[in-house]
Amino acid sequence: MTADGQVVGNGSGRRIAAAGHPQLVLSVLIVNWNGGPLLERCRDSVHEALAPRMAGQYELVIVDNASRDDSITRATASHAETVLRNTHNVGFGAACNQAAARASGEFLLLLNPDCELRPGSVERCLAELRREDLPVGICGVALEDETGHVAQTCHRFPGFASLLGSAVGLNSIWPRLADSRMVEWDHRSDRTVDHVIGAFYLIRAATFEALGGFDERFFVYLEDLDLSLRARRMGLLTRFVAAPRSFHLGGGVSRQVKAERLFYATRSRMLYGFKHLPAWQAWIHAVMTLLCEPLARTIQALLRRSWQDLRFTWRGFALVYRDLPALWRASR
Repeated sequence: MTADGQVVGNGSGRRIAAAGHPQLVLSVLIVNWNGGPLLERCRDSVHEALAPRMAGQYELVIVDNASRDDSITRATASHAETVLRNTHNVGFGAACNQAAARASGEFLLLLNPDCELRPGSVERCLAELRREDLPVGICGVALEDETGHVAQTCHRFPGFASLLGSAVGLNSIWPRLADSRMVEWDHRSDRTVDHVIGAFYLIRAATFEALGGFDERFFVYLEDLDLSLRARRMGLLTRFVAAPRSFHLGGGVSRQVKAERLFYATRSRMLYGFKHLPAWQAWIHAVMTLLCEPLARTIQALLRRSWQDLRFTWRGFALVYRDLPALWRASR
C-alpha cells in the first residue's frame, strides 16, 4: 500500500468489509485500462446519478490495470474514490475480483469505463434483486449507444451449435441460428434472460463471493458469461430491465487494440468451451476455431475490401496460435 492509501499489486482476494465501517448499500466497481476521457465521464455520471438519492450509501472503487495514459490521474484528481493501481495489466476478471475484495457494499455494480450511468437505472435493478417472488441473482439494464439505439446486450448460454457457428462465420450470416445474442428481441421490455453483459452487471456481493468471483483464467471476455452460468446452476436468475436506460459506447477502450481484442475473445471462447462443453465437443470447437475461423474472417474482409480487417485477423490469430500452450494449461 502506498503512502496515499492506494493499493499497488496484482493479487486478488475475497471480499472483506472494511473493519469498523458499516456496510454500504452499493459498491460501484470500475476497471480502467487507458480509458482516457471515458473514465472521467463515467466517474462523473456515477456521482450525478447516485448522489441525489443514495448519498452516503454508495462507494466507487476503481482498479487501474497499469494504464499508459493519464486517465486514472484525471479521474481521481478531485474525488475521494478508492483507487487500486496494478503494476501490470492483470486482466478484467482479476481486477474485478480485486475491487470486490476491497468493496464494502451489499451489492456490487460492475461498470465499464465506457459506460455512463443514468438516474434511476441502479435503483430499478436493486428493486429486481430484492424481489421476494423470484430468486434474482444478477440484473442488467438497457444500454443505448451513441446513436440513441438500444443495444442488444442479452445472450443465451451458448451451446455447441452456437459456438461452432461463431467459429465458422455462420453467426454473421444467420445470427438467429448461430449466435448466442438475442438479436430477435428489441430489448424494450423487462425479461428473465440467461445473461446480461458485464458492462453494467449488478450482483449481490454475497453471491459474487459464494461463486468465487470471476474465473481469472478468462483474461477478458466471457468471464461474465461464465459467472452468469454458474449463478444459474446455483438456482439464481438473471433479470434485464428496459428502463431507465444507461449509456454504453461499446468497445470504447478496446477499439484501440483490435487484433488483441480478437485474440482474447477467441481465446476466451475456446476456454469457455473446454470448461462447459463435453470434451469431444470442446475439441471439435477448438479445431474449427483454429482452422476455419481465420479463413472465414479473411473471406469476409476481402468481400468488404477491408485490408485493415484482414491485417487485424491475421495478427490476432498469430497471437492465438502462439498462446496455444498456455491455453492448454489453463483449460486443464
